[in-house]
Amino acid sequence: MKALLPRIEISLSQIQHNAQMLSELYGQKGIALMGVSKATLGEPAIAHAMLQGGVKFIADSRLENILKMKNAGILTEFVLLRTALSQAEWVVANVDISLNTEIETVSALSYYAKMQNKIHQIIVMVELGDLREGILPGNLSEFIQQTLSLSNINIIGIGCNLACYGGIKPDNQNMQELSALADAIEHEFQIDLKIISGGNSANYQWYESAQKVERINNLRLGESILLGCETVNREPIPGLYTSAFKLIAEVIESKEKPSLPTGEICQDAFGNVPTFIDRGMQKRAIIALGRQDVPTSSLKLNHHWEILGSSSDHVVLDSKMII
Repeated sequence: MKALLPRIEISLSQIQHNAQMLSELYGQKGIALMGVSKATLGEPAIAHAMLQGGVKFIADSRLENILKMKNAGILTEFVLLRTALSQAEWVVANVDISLNTEIETVSALSYYAKMQNKIHQIIVMVELGDLREGILPGNLSEFIQQTLSLSNINIIGIGCNLACYGGIKPDNQNMQELSALADAIEHEFQIDLKIISGGNSANYQWYESAQKVERINNLRLGESILLGCETVNREPIPGLYTSAFKLIAEVIESKEKPSLPTGEICQDAFGNVPTFIDRGMQKRAIIALGRQDVPTSSLKLNHHWEILGSSSDHVVLDSKMII
Protein backbone atom coordinates (compact mmCIF):
# COMPACT_ATOMS: atom_id res chain seq x y z
CA MET A 1 0.00 0.00 0.00
CA LYS A 2 1.34 3.43 -0.95
CA ALA A 3 1.96 6.08 1.71
CA LEU A 4 -1.07 8.24 2.35
CA LEU A 5 -1.22 11.72 0.84
CA PRO A 6 -0.87 14.50 1.67
CA ARG A 7 2.09 14.08 3.99
CA ILE A 8 5.16 15.93 5.24
CA GLU A 9 8.50 14.26 4.72
CA ILE A 10 11.14 15.36 7.24
CA SER A 11 14.90 14.95 6.88
CA LEU A 12 16.29 14.52 10.39
CA SER A 13 19.83 14.45 9.01
CA GLN A 14 19.36 17.92 7.51
CA ILE A 15 17.96 19.27 10.79
CA GLN A 16 20.91 17.80 12.67
CA HIS A 17 23.30 19.30 10.11
CA ASN A 18 21.70 22.75 10.47
CA ALA A 19 21.86 22.54 14.26
CA GLN A 20 25.52 21.53 14.12
CA MET A 21 26.50 24.27 11.67
CA LEU A 22 24.70 26.94 13.71
CA SER A 23 26.12 25.64 17.01
CA GLU A 24 29.61 25.90 15.53
CA LEU A 25 28.96 29.29 13.95
CA TYR A 26 27.57 30.99 17.06
CA GLY A 27 29.93 29.06 19.31
CA GLN A 28 32.86 30.91 17.73
CA LYS A 29 31.82 33.95 19.78
CA GLY A 30 30.69 32.06 22.87
CA ILE A 31 26.96 31.85 22.10
CA ALA A 32 25.17 28.59 22.97
CA LEU A 33 21.81 27.64 21.48
CA MET A 34 18.37 26.65 22.62
CA GLY A 35 16.66 24.55 19.97
CA VAL A 36 13.05 25.70 19.74
CA SER A 37 10.66 22.83 19.08
CA LYS A 38 7.28 24.57 19.11
CA ALA A 39 6.88 24.67 15.31
CA THR A 40 6.90 20.87 15.24
CA LEU A 41 4.65 20.47 18.31
CA GLY A 42 7.51 19.01 20.29
CA GLU A 43 8.20 16.10 17.95
CA PRO A 44 10.74 13.99 19.89
CA ALA A 45 12.72 12.85 16.83
CA ILE A 46 13.30 16.47 15.80
CA ALA A 47 14.30 17.48 19.33
CA HIS A 48 16.76 14.57 19.34
CA ALA A 49 18.23 15.71 16.00
CA MET A 50 18.71 19.23 17.41
CA LEU A 51 20.50 17.85 20.47
CA GLN A 52 22.68 15.62 18.31
CA GLY A 53 23.61 18.75 16.39
CA GLY A 54 24.86 20.48 19.52
CA VAL A 55 22.09 22.66 20.97
CA LYS A 56 22.35 22.92 24.76
CA PHE A 57 18.65 23.18 25.66
CA ILE A 58 15.28 22.39 24.11
CA ALA A 59 12.81 25.27 24.38
CA ASP A 60 9.09 25.26 23.71
CA SER A 61 6.16 27.56 24.40
CA ARG A 62 3.70 24.76 25.17
CA LEU A 63 3.90 22.64 28.30
CA GLU A 64 2.15 19.76 26.53
CA ASN A 65 4.94 19.64 23.93
CA ILE A 66 7.58 19.41 26.65
CA LEU A 67 5.64 16.60 28.31
CA LYS A 68 5.53 14.75 24.98
CA MET A 69 9.29 14.98 24.60
CA LYS A 70 9.97 13.96 28.20
CA ASN A 71 7.62 11.00 27.92
CA ALA A 72 9.49 9.94 24.76
CA GLY A 73 12.74 9.82 26.69
CA ILE A 74 14.37 13.06 25.50
CA LEU A 75 17.02 13.90 28.10
CA THR A 76 17.99 17.56 28.28
CA GLU A 77 17.21 20.74 30.16
CA PHE A 78 13.80 21.98 29.02
CA VAL A 79 12.99 25.68 28.78
CA LEU A 80 9.41 26.96 28.77
CA LEU A 81 9.13 30.08 26.62
CA ARG A 82 5.61 31.08 27.72
CA THR A 83 4.76 30.74 31.41
CA ALA A 84 1.13 30.90 32.56
CA LEU A 85 0.08 31.40 36.17
CA SER A 86 -2.55 28.67 35.85
CA GLN A 87 0.15 26.11 34.96
CA ALA A 88 2.65 27.00 37.67
CA GLU A 89 2.45 23.68 39.52
CA TRP A 90 2.98 21.67 36.31
CA VAL A 91 5.78 24.00 35.18
CA VAL A 92 7.76 23.36 38.35
CA ALA A 93 7.17 19.61 38.07
CA ASN A 94 8.24 19.29 34.44
CA VAL A 95 10.38 22.23 33.34
CA ASP A 96 13.94 23.12 34.32
CA ILE A 97 13.89 26.80 33.28
CA SER A 98 11.03 29.17 32.46
CA LEU A 99 10.89 32.67 30.98
CA ASN A 100 8.97 35.13 33.16
CA THR A 101 7.77 38.73 33.41
CA GLU A 102 5.03 38.68 36.09
CA ILE A 103 5.87 38.65 39.81
CA GLU A 104 2.56 36.92 40.63
CA THR A 105 3.51 34.03 38.35
CA VAL A 106 7.03 33.83 39.78
CA SER A 107 5.57 33.81 43.30
CA ALA A 108 3.37 30.87 42.35
CA LEU A 109 6.37 29.06 40.87
CA SER A 110 8.23 29.60 44.14
CA TYR A 111 5.28 28.29 46.15
CA TYR A 112 5.01 25.08 44.14
CA ALA A 113 8.79 24.67 44.03
CA LYS A 114 8.82 24.75 47.83
CA MET A 115 5.99 22.20 47.91
CA GLN A 116 8.00 19.94 45.59
CA ASN A 117 11.32 20.58 47.39
CA LYS A 118 12.86 22.13 44.28
CA ILE A 119 14.62 25.29 43.19
CA HIS A 120 13.05 26.55 39.96
CA GLN A 121 15.26 28.49 37.55
CA ILE A 122 13.98 31.50 35.63
CA ILE A 123 15.14 33.85 32.90
CA VAL A 124 13.69 37.35 33.29
CA MET A 125 12.53 38.81 29.98
CA VAL A 126 13.12 42.51 29.30
CA GLU A 127 11.13 44.73 26.93
CA LEU A 128 13.47 46.26 24.33
CA GLY A 129 11.01 47.61 21.78
CA ASP A 130 9.17 44.70 20.15
CA LEU A 131 6.25 45.03 22.60
CA ARG A 132 5.55 41.38 23.15
CA GLU A 133 6.56 40.04 26.60
CA GLY A 134 9.11 41.84 28.75
CA ILE A 135 9.62 44.06 31.78
CA LEU A 136 10.36 47.70 30.99
CA PRO A 137 14.02 48.43 31.79
CA GLY A 138 13.02 51.06 34.34
CA ASN A 139 11.05 48.44 36.31
CA LEU A 140 13.63 45.68 36.09
CA SER A 141 15.49 46.42 39.32
CA GLU A 142 12.29 46.29 41.40
CA PHE A 143 11.27 43.01 39.76
CA ILE A 144 14.67 41.43 40.47
CA GLN A 145 14.53 42.60 44.09
CA GLN A 146 11.07 41.11 44.59
CA THR A 147 12.10 37.86 42.94
CA LEU A 148 15.24 37.49 45.05
CA SER A 149 13.03 37.53 48.15
CA LEU A 150 11.35 34.30 46.99
CA SER A 151 12.90 31.26 48.59
CA ASN A 152 12.73 28.67 45.81
CA ILE A 153 13.49 30.72 42.70
CA ASN A 154 16.92 31.11 41.13
CA ILE A 155 17.41 33.89 38.56
CA ILE A 156 19.89 32.45 36.08
CA GLY A 157 19.62 35.06 33.35
CA ILE A 158 17.83 37.78 31.44
CA GLY A 159 16.68 37.86 27.86
CA CYS A 160 14.72 39.76 25.26
CA ASN A 161 12.43 38.96 22.36
CA LEU A 162 12.67 40.83 19.06
CA ALA A 163 11.34 40.55 15.49
CA CYS A 164 8.10 38.87 16.55
CA TYR A 165 5.10 41.03 17.42
CA GLY A 166 6.61 44.38 16.46
CA GLY A 167 9.14 43.15 13.91
CA ILE A 168 11.93 45.09 15.62
CA LYS A 169 15.32 44.07 14.23
CA PRO A 170 18.08 42.91 16.59
CA ASP A 171 21.01 45.32 16.30
CA ASN A 172 24.05 46.53 18.20
CA GLN A 173 22.01 49.07 20.14
CA ASN A 174 19.47 46.70 21.67
CA MET A 175 22.09 43.97 22.23
CA GLN A 176 24.32 46.49 24.02
CA GLU A 177 21.34 47.62 26.09
CA LEU A 178 20.59 44.06 27.18
CA SER A 179 24.25 43.52 28.05
CA ALA A 180 24.36 46.75 30.06
CA LEU A 181 21.26 45.70 31.99
CA ALA A 182 22.94 42.39 32.82
CA ASP A 183 25.99 44.25 34.14
CA ALA A 184 23.82 46.59 36.20
CA ILE A 185 21.81 43.76 37.77
CA GLU A 186 24.92 41.79 38.69
CA HIS A 187 26.51 44.89 40.24
CA GLU A 188 23.41 45.98 42.16
CA PHE A 189 22.39 42.61 43.53
CA GLN A 190 25.72 40.77 43.57
CA ILE A 191 24.37 37.83 41.58
CA ASP A 192 25.79 35.91 38.62
CA LEU A 193 23.67 35.78 35.45
CA LYS A 194 24.71 32.66 33.51
CA ILE A 195 22.43 33.21 30.51
CA ILE A 196 22.01 36.42 28.52
CA SER A 197 19.57 35.40 25.80
CA GLY A 198 19.67 37.93 23.01
CA GLY A 199 16.89 36.67 20.78
CA ASN A 200 16.11 34.19 18.06
CA SER A 201 16.60 33.33 14.39
CA ALA A 202 16.37 37.04 13.57
CA ASN A 203 19.75 37.64 15.25
CA TYR A 204 21.82 36.19 12.39
CA GLN A 205 22.47 39.48 10.58
CA TRP A 206 23.41 41.21 13.83
CA TYR A 207 25.80 38.38 14.69
CA GLU A 208 27.46 38.43 11.27
CA SER A 209 28.08 42.18 11.38
CA ALA A 210 28.88 42.63 15.09
CA GLN A 211 32.50 43.22 16.06
CA LYS A 212 31.63 42.18 19.62
CA VAL A 213 28.58 40.32 20.91
CA GLU A 214 28.89 42.00 24.33
CA ARG A 215 27.35 39.79 27.06
CA ILE A 216 25.08 37.82 24.71
CA ASN A 217 25.77 34.10 25.21
CA ASN A 218 22.50 32.46 24.20
CA LEU A 219 20.03 32.47 21.31
CA ARG A 220 16.72 30.63 20.93
CA LEU A 221 16.63 29.16 17.40
CA GLY A 222 13.75 27.42 15.71
CA GLU A 223 13.35 28.55 12.11
CA SER A 224 17.07 28.75 11.38
CA ILE A 225 17.53 25.12 12.40
CA LEU A 226 14.34 23.81 10.81
CA LEU A 227 14.23 25.84 7.58
CA GLY A 228 17.81 27.06 7.22
CA CYS A 229 17.04 30.78 7.05
CA GLU A 230 17.17 33.93 9.14
CA THR A 231 13.92 35.72 9.91
CA VAL A 232 14.62 39.37 9.18
CA ASN A 233 14.38 38.90 5.41
CA ARG A 234 13.82 35.11 5.30
CA GLU A 235 17.10 34.69 3.44
CA PRO A 236 18.88 31.29 3.45
CA ILE A 237 21.89 31.02 5.75
CA PRO A 238 24.98 29.81 3.84
CA GLY A 239 25.75 26.16 4.40
CA LEU A 240 22.33 25.22 5.72
CA TYR A 241 19.63 23.03 4.19
CA THR A 242 16.37 24.79 3.35
CA SER A 243 14.41 21.67 2.37
CA ALA A 244 14.26 19.59 5.55
CA PHE A 245 10.45 19.66 5.30
CA LYS A 246 8.68 18.64 2.10
CA LEU A 247 4.92 18.70 1.65
CA ILE A 248 3.84 15.94 -0.74
CA ALA A 249 0.37 16.15 -2.28
CA GLU A 250 -1.53 14.27 -4.95
CA VAL A 251 -2.47 15.80 -8.29
CA ILE A 252 -6.19 15.16 -8.73
CA GLU A 253 -6.64 17.03 -12.02
CA SER A 254 -4.28 18.02 -14.85
CA LYS A 255 -5.82 19.81 -17.83
CA GLU A 256 -5.31 22.59 -20.35
CA LYS A 257 -7.60 25.51 -19.51
CA PRO A 258 -7.90 29.23 -20.27
CA SER A 259 -6.23 31.60 -17.82
CA LEU A 260 -9.35 33.83 -17.72
CA PRO A 261 -12.66 32.66 -16.20
CA THR A 262 -15.81 32.99 -18.32
CA GLY A 263 -18.77 35.05 -17.15
CA GLU A 264 -19.39 37.87 -14.67
CA ILE A 265 -16.93 37.87 -11.75
CA CYS A 266 -18.38 38.22 -8.25
CA GLN A 267 -17.06 37.31 -4.79
CA ASP A 268 -15.16 34.09 -4.40
CA ALA A 269 -15.74 31.58 -1.59
CA PHE A 270 -13.88 33.81 0.86
CA GLY A 271 -15.58 37.11 0.18
CA ASN A 272 -12.93 38.52 -2.17
CA VAL A 273 -13.37 39.70 -5.75
CA PRO A 274 -10.53 38.02 -7.68
CA THR A 275 -8.64 39.52 -10.60
CA PHE A 276 -6.97 37.58 -13.40
CA ILE A 277 -4.30 38.15 -16.05
CA ASP A 278 -4.82 36.81 -19.54
CA ARG A 279 -1.96 34.39 -20.15
CA GLY A 280 -3.69 32.38 -22.82
CA MET A 281 -4.09 28.64 -22.43
CA GLN A 282 -2.33 27.02 -19.49
CA LYS A 283 -1.43 23.55 -18.39
CA ARG A 284 -3.05 23.59 -14.94
CA ALA A 285 -2.90 21.10 -12.12
CA ILE A 286 -5.03 20.79 -9.00
CA ILE A 287 -3.62 19.19 -5.86
CA ALA A 288 -5.62 17.70 -3.01
CA LEU A 289 -4.89 20.42 -0.47
CA GLY A 290 -6.70 23.60 0.43
CA ARG A 291 -6.79 26.55 2.78
CA GLN A 292 -8.09 24.42 5.61
CA ASP A 293 -4.89 22.37 5.36
CA VAL A 294 -2.18 24.96 4.79
CA PRO A 295 -1.81 28.69 4.00
CA THR A 296 -0.66 28.76 0.39
CA SER A 297 1.40 31.89 1.03
CA SER A 298 3.81 29.74 3.06
CA LEU A 299 4.45 27.21 0.29
CA LYS A 300 7.51 27.18 -1.98
CA LEU A 301 7.09 24.96 -5.03
CA ASN A 302 9.56 22.71 -6.76
CA HIS A 303 9.92 22.75 -10.55
CA HIS A 304 9.20 26.51 -10.70
CA TRP A 305 5.46 25.95 -10.72
CA GLU A 306 3.20 28.82 -9.71
CA ILE A 307 0.23 28.83 -7.35
CA LEU A 308 -2.67 30.48 -9.15
CA GLY A 309 -5.09 30.30 -6.26
CA SER A 310 -6.84 28.08 -3.76
CA SER A 311 -10.16 27.20 -2.22
CA SER A 312 -10.95 25.28 0.95
CA ASP A 313 -9.86 21.92 -0.47
CA HIS A 314 -8.05 22.67 -3.76
CA VAL A 315 -4.84 24.42 -4.80
CA VAL A 316 -4.65 25.39 -8.48
CA LEU A 317 -1.20 25.43 -10.05
CA ASP A 318 0.26 26.65 -13.33
CA SER A 319 2.70 23.89 -14.31
CA LYS A 320 4.53 26.31 -16.68
CA MET A 321 4.32 23.93 -19.61
CA ILE A 322 4.27 25.63 -23.01
CA ILE A 323 1.14 24.83 -24.96
